[in-house]
Amino acid sequence: MAWNEPGGNGNNQDPWNSGGDRRGGGKKDQGPPDLDEALQKLQEKLSGIFGKGGGNKGTGGSGPSSSSSAGFFAVVVVVVLVGWAAMGFYTVDQQERGVVLRLGKYQETVMPGLQWNPPLIDEVITANVTRVSAYEHRSLMLTEDENIVDVSMTVQYVISDPVNYALKVRDPNGSLQNAAESALRHTVGSSEMNSILTAGREVLGSDVKLRLQNFMDAYQTGLRITQINIKEAKAPSQVQDAFDDVIKAREDEQRSINQSESYRNGIVPEARGIAQRMKEEANGYRERVVAQAKGDAQRFSSLLTEYQKAPEVTRERLYLDAMEEVLSKNSKVLIDVEGGNNMMYLPLDKLVENRPRTSTGSSSGRLNSSELQDVTDQVIDQLRQRQQTTTREAR
Repeated sequence: MAWNEPGGNGNNQDPWNSGGDRRGGGKKDQGPPDLDEALQKLQEKLSGIFGKGGGNKGTGGSGPSSSSSAGFFAVVVVVVLVGWAAMGFYTVDQQERGVVLRLGKYQETVMPGLQWNPPLIDEVITANVTRVSAYEHRSLMLTEDENIVDVSMTVQYVISDPVNYALKVRDPNGSLQNAAESALRHTVGSSEMNSILTAGREVLGSDVKLRLQNFMDAYQTGLRITQINIKEAKAPSQVQDAFDDVIKAREDEQRSINQSESYRNGIVPEARGIAQRMKEEANGYRERVVAQAKGDAQRFSSLLTEYQKAPEVTRERLYLDAMEEVLSKNSKVLIDVEGGNNMMYLPLDKLVENRPRTSTGSSSGRLNSSELQDVTDQVIDQLRQRQQTTTREAR
Protein backbone atom coordinates (compact mmCIF):
# COMPACT_ATOMS: atom_id res chain seq x y z
CA MET A 1 0.00 0.00 0.00
CA ALA A 2 1.30 3.52 -0.87
CA TRP A 3 2.40 5.78 1.88
CA ASN A 4 -0.21 8.46 1.02
CA GLU A 5 -3.24 6.12 0.93
CA PRO A 6 -5.60 6.57 3.92
CA GLY A 7 -6.09 3.94 6.54
CA GLY A 8 -2.87 2.07 6.03
CA ASN A 9 0.59 1.77 7.51
CA GLY A 10 1.96 3.96 4.76
CA ASN A 11 1.37 7.08 6.90
CA ASN A 12 4.43 6.15 8.82
CA GLN A 13 6.47 6.38 5.55
CA ASP A 14 5.80 10.10 4.76
CA PRO A 15 9.15 11.44 3.52
CA TRP A 16 8.12 15.08 4.07
CA ASN A 17 7.44 14.64 7.78
CA SER A 18 9.99 14.36 10.52
CA GLY A 19 9.77 12.27 13.60
CA GLY A 20 9.02 15.26 15.91
CA ASP A 21 6.16 16.86 13.89
CA ARG A 22 3.32 14.66 15.09
CA ARG A 23 0.00 16.40 15.71
CA GLY A 24 -3.24 15.24 17.31
CA GLY A 25 -2.79 12.06 19.16
CA GLY A 26 0.40 11.02 17.48
CA LYS A 27 -0.95 10.98 13.93
CA LYS A 28 1.11 12.36 10.96
CA ASP A 29 -0.04 15.21 8.63
CA GLN A 30 -1.76 14.19 5.44
CA GLY A 31 -1.38 15.92 1.91
CA PRO A 32 1.30 17.12 -0.60
CA PRO A 33 4.78 18.30 0.50
CA ASP A 34 5.22 21.86 1.80
CA LEU A 35 7.15 24.03 -0.77
CA ASP A 36 7.68 26.84 1.71
CA GLU A 37 9.38 24.44 4.04
CA ALA A 38 11.67 23.21 1.23
CA LEU A 39 12.64 26.79 0.31
CA GLN A 40 13.27 27.54 3.97
CA LYS A 41 15.69 24.62 4.16
CA LEU A 42 17.50 25.84 1.03
CA GLN A 43 17.77 29.30 2.56
CA GLU A 44 19.25 27.87 5.72
CA LYS A 45 21.90 26.03 3.72
CA LEU A 46 22.82 29.20 1.72
CA SER A 47 22.87 31.24 4.92
CA GLY A 48 25.31 28.75 6.37
CA ILE A 49 27.51 29.12 3.29
CA PHE A 50 27.58 32.96 3.43
CA GLY A 51 28.07 33.01 7.22
CA LYS A 52 24.56 34.01 8.29
CA GLY A 53 22.87 32.44 11.30
CA GLY A 54 19.70 30.42 11.37
CA GLY A 55 17.57 33.24 12.81
CA ASN A 56 14.76 32.56 10.35
CA LYS A 57 13.89 29.37 12.23
CA GLY A 58 11.24 29.70 14.79
CA THR A 59 7.58 29.95 15.25
CA GLY A 60 6.97 33.40 13.70
CA GLY A 61 4.12 33.69 11.19
CA SER A 62 6.37 35.44 8.60
CA GLY A 63 8.89 32.59 8.34
CA PRO A 64 7.85 30.90 5.11
CA SER A 65 7.48 34.05 2.92
CA SER A 66 10.65 35.73 4.17
CA SER A 67 12.59 32.50 3.62
CA SER A 68 11.39 32.31 0.01
CA SER A 69 12.43 35.91 -0.75
CA ALA A 70 15.84 35.45 0.83
CA GLY A 71 16.51 32.28 -1.15
CA PHE A 72 15.62 33.89 -4.43
CA PHE A 73 17.84 36.86 -3.60
CA ALA A 74 20.74 34.54 -2.82
CA VAL A 75 20.35 32.76 -6.17
CA VAL A 76 20.31 36.10 -7.99
CA VAL A 77 23.43 37.20 -6.12
CA VAL A 78 25.26 34.03 -7.10
CA VAL A 79 24.29 34.43 -10.76
CA VAL A 80 25.38 38.09 -10.74
CA LEU A 81 28.72 37.19 -9.17
CA VAL A 82 29.36 34.51 -11.76
CA GLY A 83 28.46 36.90 -14.61
CA TRP A 84 30.63 39.65 -13.10
CA ALA A 85 33.61 37.29 -12.85
CA ALA A 86 33.08 36.10 -16.44
CA MET A 87 33.11 39.69 -17.69
CA GLY A 88 36.67 40.13 -16.39
CA PHE A 89 38.27 37.83 -18.98
CA TYR A 90 39.79 39.45 -22.07
CA THR A 91 42.53 38.79 -24.63
CA VAL A 92 45.48 41.02 -25.52
CA ASP A 93 46.68 40.59 -29.11
CA GLN A 94 50.29 39.74 -29.93
CA GLN A 95 50.89 43.24 -31.34
CA GLU A 96 49.27 45.01 -28.40
CA ARG A 97 50.04 45.92 -24.80
CA GLY A 98 47.41 46.53 -22.13
CA VAL A 99 47.56 49.39 -19.62
CA VAL A 100 45.57 48.49 -16.49
CA LEU A 101 43.96 51.27 -14.42
CA ARG A 102 42.55 50.29 -11.03
CA LEU A 103 40.01 52.86 -9.84
CA GLY A 104 41.59 55.32 -12.27
CA LYS A 105 45.19 54.79 -11.11
CA TYR A 106 47.87 53.02 -13.15
CA GLN A 107 48.34 49.47 -11.90
CA GLU A 108 50.39 47.48 -14.45
CA THR A 109 51.09 46.78 -18.12
CA VAL A 110 49.93 43.37 -19.31
CA MET A 111 51.54 41.36 -22.10
CA PRO A 112 49.80 39.46 -24.93
CA GLY A 113 47.60 36.53 -23.97
CA LEU A 114 44.46 35.71 -21.96
CA GLN A 115 44.09 38.09 -19.00
CA TRP A 116 41.60 38.70 -16.19
CA ASN A 117 40.86 41.86 -14.25
CA PRO A 118 37.90 42.65 -12.00
CA PRO A 119 35.29 44.47 -14.09
CA LEU A 120 34.03 47.90 -13.03
CA ILE A 121 37.13 48.18 -10.84
CA ASP A 122 39.90 47.86 -13.42
CA GLU A 123 39.97 49.54 -16.81
CA VAL A 124 42.22 48.17 -19.55
CA ILE A 125 43.48 50.41 -22.38
CA THR A 126 45.11 48.51 -25.25
CA ALA A 127 47.67 50.05 -27.61
CA ASN A 128 49.21 48.56 -30.78
CA VAL A 129 52.99 48.94 -30.42
CA THR A 130 54.02 47.52 -33.84
CA ARG A 131 51.70 49.28 -36.30
CA VAL A 132 53.42 52.09 -38.22
CA SER A 133 51.16 55.11 -38.52
CA ALA A 134 51.68 58.00 -40.92
CA TYR A 135 50.86 61.69 -40.89
CA GLU A 136 51.18 64.01 -43.89
CA HIS A 137 51.76 67.74 -43.69
CA ARG A 138 52.08 70.41 -46.38
CA SER A 139 52.43 74.17 -46.02
CA LEU A 140 54.23 77.30 -47.24
CA MET A 141 57.29 78.31 -45.21
CA LEU A 142 59.84 81.11 -45.08
CA THR A 143 63.52 80.23 -45.52
CA GLU A 144 66.57 81.87 -44.02
CA ASP A 145 67.20 83.97 -47.15
CA GLU A 146 63.59 85.27 -47.02
CA ASN A 147 62.18 83.09 -49.79
CA ILE A 148 58.95 81.12 -49.67
CA VAL A 149 58.95 77.39 -50.37
CA ASP A 150 56.17 74.84 -50.52
CA VAL A 151 57.20 71.77 -48.48
CA SER A 152 55.32 68.47 -48.20
CA MET A 153 56.44 65.75 -45.79
CA THR A 154 55.26 62.43 -44.34
CA VAL A 155 55.91 61.44 -40.72
CA GLN A 156 55.93 57.73 -39.83
CA TYR A 157 55.76 56.79 -36.14
CA VAL A 158 54.99 53.92 -33.73
CA ILE A 159 53.93 53.70 -30.07
CA SER A 160 57.04 52.97 -28.01
CA ASP A 161 55.65 53.53 -24.50
CA PRO A 162 51.97 52.57 -24.11
CA VAL A 163 51.78 54.01 -20.55
CA ASN A 164 52.86 57.49 -21.63
CA TYR A 165 50.73 57.24 -24.75
CA ALA A 166 47.60 56.42 -22.73
CA LEU A 167 48.11 58.55 -19.60
CA LYS A 168 50.61 61.39 -20.01
CA VAL A 169 49.07 63.33 -22.92
CA ARG A 170 45.40 63.79 -23.67
CA ASP A 171 45.83 63.77 -27.48
CA PRO A 172 49.24 62.32 -28.52
CA ASN A 173 48.42 62.36 -32.24
CA GLY A 174 47.38 66.00 -32.13
CA SER A 175 50.54 66.85 -30.22
CA LEU A 176 52.55 65.03 -32.89
CA GLN A 177 50.94 67.05 -35.67
CA ASN A 178 51.61 70.38 -33.97
CA ALA A 179 55.17 69.43 -33.07
CA ALA A 180 55.86 68.20 -36.63
CA GLU A 181 54.83 71.52 -38.14
CA SER A 182 56.89 73.41 -35.56
CA ALA A 183 60.00 71.30 -36.20
CA LEU A 184 59.64 71.63 -39.97
CA ARG A 185 59.21 75.41 -39.82
CA HIS A 186 62.21 75.77 -37.52
CA THR A 187 64.46 73.67 -39.76
CA VAL A 188 63.32 75.34 -43.01
CA GLY A 189 63.73 78.77 -41.39
CA SER A 190 67.36 77.90 -40.66
CA SER A 191 68.17 76.79 -44.22
CA GLU A 192 68.52 78.52 -47.58
CA MET A 193 66.08 77.93 -50.38
CA ASN A 194 68.73 76.63 -52.78
CA SER A 195 69.74 73.80 -50.45
CA ILE A 196 66.10 72.88 -49.74
CA LEU A 197 65.20 72.67 -53.42
CA THR A 198 68.31 70.70 -54.47
CA ALA A 199 70.71 68.49 -52.55
CA GLY A 200 69.74 69.51 -49.01
CA ARG A 201 66.42 67.66 -48.97
CA GLU A 202 67.80 64.56 -47.24
CA VAL A 203 69.60 66.67 -44.65
CA LEU A 204 66.35 68.54 -44.07
CA GLY A 205 64.49 65.28 -43.36
CA SER A 206 67.11 64.04 -40.86
CA ASP A 207 67.16 67.39 -39.02
CA VAL A 208 63.36 67.47 -38.75
CA LYS A 209 63.32 63.87 -37.46
CA LEU A 210 65.86 64.63 -34.73
CA ARG A 211 64.07 67.78 -33.59
CA LEU A 212 60.63 66.16 -33.67
CA GLN A 213 61.83 63.18 -31.62
CA ASN A 214 63.19 65.57 -28.99
CA PHE A 215 59.76 67.21 -28.83
CA MET A 216 58.02 63.85 -28.40
CA ASP A 217 60.39 62.84 -25.60
CA ALA A 218 59.91 66.16 -23.84
CA TYR A 219 56.10 65.91 -24.06
CA GLN A 220 56.19 62.22 -22.92
CA THR A 221 53.81 61.20 -25.68
CA GLY A 222 55.18 57.64 -25.88
CA LEU A 223 55.71 57.97 -29.67
CA ARG A 224 58.87 57.12 -31.61
CA ILE A 225 59.55 58.68 -35.02
CA THR A 226 60.74 56.01 -37.46
CA GLN A 227 61.04 57.94 -40.71
CA ILE A 228 60.44 61.39 -42.20
CA ASN A 229 60.18 61.71 -45.98
CA ILE A 230 60.33 65.10 -47.65
CA LYS A 231 58.02 64.27 -50.54
CA GLU A 232 58.25 67.59 -52.34
CA ALA A 233 59.98 70.92 -51.91
CA LYS A 234 59.31 73.57 -54.53
CA ALA A 235 58.67 77.23 -55.01
CA PRO A 236 55.13 78.63 -54.87
CA SER A 237 53.02 78.03 -57.95
CA GLN A 238 52.98 81.76 -58.79
CA VAL A 239 56.74 81.82 -59.45
CA GLN A 240 57.26 78.17 -60.35
CA ASP A 241 58.05 78.89 -64.02
CA ALA A 242 60.87 81.25 -63.11
CA PHE A 243 62.31 78.77 -60.67
CA ASP A 244 62.12 76.05 -63.31
CA ASP A 245 64.19 78.21 -65.65
CA VAL A 246 66.75 78.81 -62.92
CA ILE A 247 66.96 75.12 -62.13
CA LYS A 248 67.27 74.26 -65.83
CA ALA A 249 70.10 76.74 -66.23
CA ARG A 250 71.83 75.30 -63.18
CA GLU A 251 71.46 71.80 -64.60
CA ASP A 252 72.89 72.95 -67.94
CA GLU A 253 75.83 74.45 -66.09
CA GLN A 254 76.43 71.24 -64.21
CA ARG A 255 76.14 69.23 -67.42
CA SER A 256 78.73 71.43 -69.13
CA ILE A 257 81.04 71.03 -66.15
CA ASN A 258 80.62 67.27 -66.28
CA GLN A 259 81.35 67.21 -70.01
CA SER A 260 84.49 69.29 -69.47
CA GLU A 261 85.59 67.00 -66.68
CA SER A 262 84.96 63.99 -68.90
CA TYR A 263 87.00 65.51 -71.75
CA ARG A 264 89.81 66.37 -69.37
CA ASN A 265 89.78 62.91 -67.87
CA GLY A 266 90.05 61.49 -71.38
CA ILE A 267 92.67 63.79 -72.93
CA VAL A 268 95.03 64.24 -69.99
CA PRO A 269 95.79 60.54 -69.51
CA GLU A 270 96.21 60.14 -73.26
CA ALA A 271 98.67 63.03 -73.39
CA ARG A 272 100.53 61.61 -70.43
CA GLY A 273 100.67 58.24 -72.17
CA ILE A 274 102.05 59.82 -75.37
CA ALA A 275 104.65 61.75 -73.37
CA GLN A 276 105.68 58.62 -71.53
CA ARG A 277 105.94 56.71 -74.80
CA MET A 278 108.14 59.42 -76.30
CA LYS A 279 110.36 59.32 -73.24
CA GLU A 280 110.67 55.56 -73.55
CA GLU A 281 111.45 55.81 -77.27
CA ALA A 282 114.08 58.47 -76.59
CA ASN A 283 115.62 56.34 -73.89
CA GLY A 284 115.62 53.36 -76.26
CA TYR A 285 117.23 55.41 -79.03
CA ARG A 286 119.84 56.66 -76.62
CA GLU A 287 120.63 53.16 -75.45
CA ARG A 288 120.81 51.90 -79.03
CA VAL A 289 123.09 54.70 -80.23
CA VAL A 290 125.34 54.41 -77.24
CA ALA A 291 125.53 50.64 -77.62
CA GLN A 292 126.21 50.98 -81.36
CA ALA A 293 128.92 53.55 -80.74
CA LYS A 294 130.50 51.34 -78.14
CA GLY A 295 130.32 48.42 -80.58
CA ASP A 296 131.93 50.47 -83.39
CA ALA A 297 134.67 51.61 -81.07
CA GLN A 298 135.27 48.06 -79.94
CA ARG A 299 135.30 46.83 -83.56
CA PHE A 300 137.72 49.59 -84.58
CA SER A 301 140.00 48.66 -81.70
CA SER A 302 139.92 45.02 -82.77
CA LEU A 303 140.52 46.02 -86.41
CA LEU A 304 143.43 48.22 -85.40
CA THR A 305 145.03 45.28 -83.69
CA GLU A 306 144.65 43.17 -86.82
CA TYR A 307 145.93 46.03 -89.03
CA GLN A 308 149.07 46.34 -86.98
CA LYS A 309 149.70 42.65 -87.49
CA ALA A 310 149.10 42.61 -91.32
CA PRO A 311 148.59 46.07 -92.83
CA GLU A 312 148.36 45.06 -96.52
CA VAL A 313 145.89 42.26 -96.07
CA THR A 314 143.77 44.28 -93.71
CA ARG A 315 143.76 47.29 -96.07
CA GLU A 316 142.72 45.11 -99.02
CA ARG A 317 139.97 43.52 -96.99
CA LEU A 318 138.66 46.87 -95.84
CA TYR A 319 138.57 48.12 -99.43
CA LEU A 320 136.68 45.09 -100.66
CA ASP A 321 134.18 45.32 -97.82
CA ALA A 322 133.60 49.01 -98.51
CA MET A 323 133.12 48.46 -102.25
CA GLU A 324 130.76 45.56 -101.58
CA GLU A 325 128.69 47.68 -99.26
CA VAL A 326 128.58 50.60 -101.70
CA LEU A 327 127.94 48.63 -104.87
CA SER A 328 125.30 46.44 -103.26
CA LYS A 329 123.13 49.50 -102.85
CA ASN A 330 123.48 50.71 -106.51
CA SER A 331 121.60 49.28 -109.47
CA LYS A 332 123.77 50.90 -112.18
CA VAL A 333 127.56 51.17 -112.59
CA LEU A 334 129.62 53.31 -114.99
CA ILE A 335 133.11 51.99 -115.78
CA ASP A 336 135.82 54.12 -117.40
CA VAL A 337 138.07 51.85 -119.47
CA GLU A 338 141.67 52.91 -119.52
CA GLY A 339 142.73 53.91 -123.04
CA GLY A 340 139.18 54.00 -124.27
CA ASN A 341 137.10 56.86 -125.66
CA ASN A 342 133.81 56.11 -123.92
CA MET A 343 132.48 54.83 -120.66
CA MET A 344 130.73 51.54 -120.09
CA TYR A 345 127.25 51.38 -118.54
CA LEU A 346 126.43 48.21 -116.64
CA PRO A 347 122.74 47.75 -115.59
CA LEU A 348 123.34 45.59 -112.54
CA ASP A 349 119.64 45.38 -111.70
CA LYS A 350 118.89 43.87 -115.12
CA LEU A 351 121.78 41.48 -114.79
CA VAL A 352 120.55 40.32 -111.43
CA GLU A 353 117.02 39.84 -112.73
CA ASN A 354 118.20 37.82 -115.70
CA ARG A 355 120.51 35.58 -113.75
CA PRO A 356 119.32 31.98 -113.28
CA ARG A 357 117.53 31.21 -110.06
CA THR A 358 119.05 28.62 -107.78
CA SER A 359 117.42 26.67 -105.07
CA THR A 360 119.78 28.26 -102.57
CA GLY A 361 119.15 31.77 -103.77
CA SER A 362 118.41 34.37 -101.13
CA SER A 363 115.08 36.09 -101.24
CA SER A 364 116.22 39.09 -99.26
CA GLY A 365 117.68 40.92 -102.30
CA ARG A 366 121.35 40.50 -101.27
CA LEU A 367 123.73 38.41 -103.45
CA ASN A 368 125.50 35.40 -102.08
CA SER A 369 129.01 34.48 -103.15
CA SER A 370 127.99 32.29 -106.12
CA GLU A 371 125.58 34.85 -107.51
CA LEU A 372 128.12 37.60 -107.07
CA GLN A 373 130.62 35.48 -108.97
CA ASP A 374 128.14 35.05 -111.84
CA VAL A 375 127.53 38.76 -112.08
CA THR A 376 131.27 39.41 -112.01
CA ASP A 377 131.84 36.96 -114.83
CA GLN A 378 129.12 38.64 -116.91
CA VAL A 379 130.69 42.02 -116.32
CA ILE A 380 134.13 40.75 -117.29
CA ASP A 381 132.72 39.21 -120.49
CA GLN A 382 131.06 42.47 -121.47
CA LEU A 383 134.23 44.38 -120.70
CA ARG A 384 136.23 42.08 -122.96
CA GLN A 385 133.70 42.43 -125.77
CA ARG A 386 133.76 46.18 -125.49
CA GLN A 387 137.58 46.15 -125.45
CA GLN A 388 137.74 44.02 -128.61
CA THR A 389 135.23 46.27 -130.36
CA THR A 390 137.19 49.37 -129.41
CA THR A 391 140.44 47.83 -130.68
CA ARG A 392 138.93 46.98 -134.07
CA GLU A 393 137.60 50.47 -134.51
CA ALA A 394 140.98 51.92 -133.66
CA ARG A 395 142.65 49.88 -136.47
